[in-house]
Amino acid sequence: MPAPFASDPAASRGRLHAEDPSAHRSPFQRDRDRIIHSSAFRRLKHKTQVFVEHEGDYFRTRLTHSIEVAQVARTIARTLRLNEDLTEAVALAHDLGHTPFGHTGEDALAEMMAPWGGFDHNAQAVKIVTALEQHYAEHDGLNLTWETLEGIAKHNGPVKRPPFALAEYNAIHDLELSTHASAEAQVAALSDDIAYNNHDLMDGLRAGLFLEEEIRELPVIGRCFDIVDSRWPGLDPTRRQHEALRRVFGVMVEDVLRESAQILERSGARSPEDIRALDYQVVRFSRPLWEDLKIIRKFFFDNMYRHWQVRRMRRKASIVVKDLFTIFLEDTGMLPDEWRRAANFAGEGVGRARVVSDYIAGMTDRFALQEHRKIMDPSERG
Repeated sequence: MPAPFASDPAASRGRLHAEDPSAHRSPFQRDRDRIIHSSAFRRLKHKTQVFVEHEGDYFRTRLTHSIEVAQVARTIARTLRLNEDLTEAVALAHDLGHTPFGHTGEDALAEMMAPWGGFDHNAQAVKIVTALEQHYAEHDGLNLTWETLEGIAKHNGPVKRPPFALAEYNAIHDLELSTHASAEAQVAALSDDIAYNNHDLMDGLRAGLFLEEEIRELPVIGRCFDIVDSRWPGLDPTRRQHEALRRVFGVMVEDVLRESAQILERSGARSPEDIRALDYQVVRFSRPLWEDLKIIRKFFFDNMYRHWQVRRMRRKASIVVKDLFTIFLEDTGMLPDEWRRAANFAGEGVGRARVVSDYIAGMTDRFALQEHRKIMDPSERG
C-alpha cells in the first residue's frame, strides 16, 4: 500500500498540453517510457562521467550510470512505499542535460555562456524535455507531467536563483522552484550519489588511478574488505574486490532506507504537498555515514579527479568545447542546416549563443571530437 505522502498518478497536476489518458499506463509510466525513447536518452550512451568515451568499454557512460541510478531508486522507492514509476522517470532523466565530457564539458560551456546567463545541466534537461525533443505532432518536447518536470528541475533541492533557461520555462509552467521536490525526486537524487560513489570506486580501481591498499584505509570500505576476507579467505582477487565493493554499495542503500524512514515518520507528512512544504529533505544519509562519505569523496577528488591522466583529458575536453563554441558563434554558417537556421532566426546576442550552446550540449563525446577534428585539422574532410 502506498504511503500517504507518495505521489499519486491519479492526482497528478497534469501536463502543459492536455492529453487523453492511456488505457494501459499511468501518467508517470508514460513519462518514463517517453524519456527512454527520446533521442537525448539514447545519446547518453556516448557521453561520459570521468573518462573520455573512447578510453575503454568497461567505464561508465551517462547511460549506464542513469540505468544504475534508476535501479537503486526503484529499490528505495519500493521500500519507502513511494511511487516507483515517478522515481524511475526522474532518475532516468536526471542527466539528459549533460554536455559531452561530463562535468568538464559543463564547466567549459558555462564559462563560454557566462555573458549570456550561463549553463546548468538541470536547466538544460528541462529544456530538452520541454522544447528540444521535437518528434510529436501536437507539441515540442515530451509533454511530461508536472511532477516529473518538477523532479528533473529540483531533485537536488529548491532552486532559489533559477538559470535563465529554467526561469524562462517556469514563467509559463510554474514548477514551484522555491520548495523541495517530491519524496520520489529526492530518492532519485540520493540514488545518484550512491551510484556515483560506487562506480567511482570501481572505475578508479580499473583505471589504476589508485590502489586497493589505499582505499582499504578509508571508512566503510576497509570494513567491507575485512568481512569478505573473513568469510572467504583466499578468494580470487577479482571476485574479492567485487564482493567488497558491492557491500559498500549495500551499506549506503541500507543507511538511506533506515534514516529516511525515520525522518519521514517524524515529519508527520500526510501528502506530497506536506513533503514540499518542509524546510528540509526527507531522503538522506545518516550523519555518521555522511561524514564517512565526505572523507571518501575527498580521496576521489585528490587521487582520481586530480590524477595527471584525468587532468590531461579534462584539459583537452575543455579546449574542444570552447573551440567549438567560439567557432560556431562567430560563423553560424558552419552549423548544420537546421541549427544554422535557428541561430540566424535567433539574431545576435543571447538568442544565438543559446542555440550554439544547445547544439554543443547535445553532442556526444565522439561527435564533439569528430567535429573539432574536422574543423581544426586541414587534412580532415569537413
